Amino acid sequence: MTKTWDFAGEPEMQAFAAKVANVVQPGDVLLLDGDLGAGKTSFTKGLGAALGITQPIKSPTFTIIHEYPEGRVPLYHMDLYRLEDGGAEDLGLEEYFEGDGVSVVEWPEFLGVSAPEDDVTLHFHKDDHDVNRRTMTADARGARGQKLLAAIEAI
Repeated sequence: MTKTWDFAGEPEMQAFAAKVANVVQPGDVLLLDGDLGAGKTSFTKGLGAALGITQPIKSPTFTIIHEYPEGRVPLYHMDLYRLEDGGAEDLGLEEYFEGDGVSVVEWPEFLGVSAPEDDVTLHFHKDDHDVNRRTMTADARGARGQKLLAAIEAI
């Protein structure tokens, strides 16, 4: 059975992301799936703040990758929305996925052949009746991804 998390608003989602920050390790990959406005960047803000990143975290839509090296673990925030016609394989994303930080990827469907083998995908859903409410489900690939998902589900 798939676990579902329910968030009444952005502060609640960011508080959950802060708990996720306590279990992520260097080399972990979180793929954030969901429509525009579903909460992907909001989740990343909460994750980054809990990792000790003091810079404002913004969506890297135009730069594709923002690196935040400070904090307990570096954060690599990627937004692949502009790559819907391809090109992710030319970015060398594997170096981030195998690096010393946590990689957070928005719009992972555009990764193509660059998709990691071990990851956790967080699926964000907007509520049709309450503009603030979000739900999230998750799944994982690979042994490392399964281990991380188990830690997230234990939160």
